[in-house]
Amino acid sequence: MTTIFKAAFIFIAPETKVDTNSSWVLTPEVHVKTLAVSSYQEACDSIDGLEKEGIRAIELCGGFGQQGVAEIAKAVAGRMPIGVVRFDHHPCLGNVSGDALFLPK
Repeated sequence: MTTIFKAAFIFIAPETKVDTNSSWVLTPEVHVKTLAVSSYQEACDSIDGLEKEGIRAIELCGGFGQQGVAEIAKAVAGRMPIGVVRFDHHPCLGNVSGDALFLPK
């Protein structure tokens, strides 16, 4: 019997809600949950639920700037590895870092 590895991919986009903007891709060996969040805080708030679902790794989209990745890492607190897609200036966010848009001002 194959052990299924569960991972999450989190991307950030304005005017989304994690409870309605998420879906699963299921393969025989890997299940990936994709979540859309509207803020760094919403991403942080989703970590406990992901862990309860059996998620064992998280990958963050390039919309999370360096500060955003640091906030997620703090929320994860070593419970699972975090990978990061890297854009210093994200093309979908007006060519700026997510930090410029999603950190509290």
